Amino acid sequence: MIQITDLQKAYNQKTVLNLPKLTINRGEIFGLVGNNGAGKTTLFSLVLDLIRATKGKVTSNEVEVARFEEWKTFTGAYIDESFTIGYLTPDEYFTFLGELRNLNKNDIELFLSGFDGFFHDEILGKKKFIRDLSKGNQKKVGVAGAFMGNPDVVILDEPFANLDPTSQYKLRELIKEYAASGEKTLLISSHDLDHVADVCSRIVILEKGEVVKDVPKTETTLAELEEFFTGEKEEKTFYDDL
Repeated sequence: MIQITDLQKAYNQKTVLNLPKLTINRGEIFGLVGNNGAGKTTLFSLVLDLIRATKGKVTSNEVEVARFEEWKTFTGAYIDESFTIGYLTPDEYFTFLGELRNLNKNDIELFLSGFDGFFHDEILGKKKFIRDLSKGNQKKVGVAGAFMGNPDVVILDEPFANLDPTSQYKLRELIKEYAASGEKTLLISSHDLDHVADVCSRIVILEKGEVVKDVPKTETTLAELEEFFTGEKEEKTFYDDL
């Protein structure tokens, strides 16, 4: 689905991302983790053609993203607040997005009804500009918008950040439901290892712009991630054998 070849990004001759080869397959929930400055947002920005690579290319469904526009028709994304329109209300924003995705009013209402539990009756019908919402509610608007139009590829950068615990777990359910068909490809970055280990089918760790670990999800994935970042191996207790 997404092919990354000889991809590099440098600023002032300092390389911040270096990926000789990386393939993200159709149907994968691809988790990206790493410390601050590891290159996670840089990678997503390159996949979305928000910045230009110093070298190499990204191809999404056989479309080279830096040269052609067709990938936009099957891609949804939320990176930060700039992906929404602050002077619109959430209702106006979703109507705008729906029109871009060729959805009618009934289609939009049906789509949004699937987010009732995620919105907690705090988003729609409030006549409040997006810019005046809390950080968490701004995140909810942006994340929901990324799914509008049933895109084949959804890219979410730190989607769990600023959300209350109930909303975080609801978002987990929404991601799993969206990916259940096996036809949708999701790219998710997060500092929360628990969420990534729960929802993702494959997890890549970036360190200083390079892949240092690339593993499928297993029952021990969370423990392995925690060990990598803490340097401490989880010790077995007496109660684990009971």
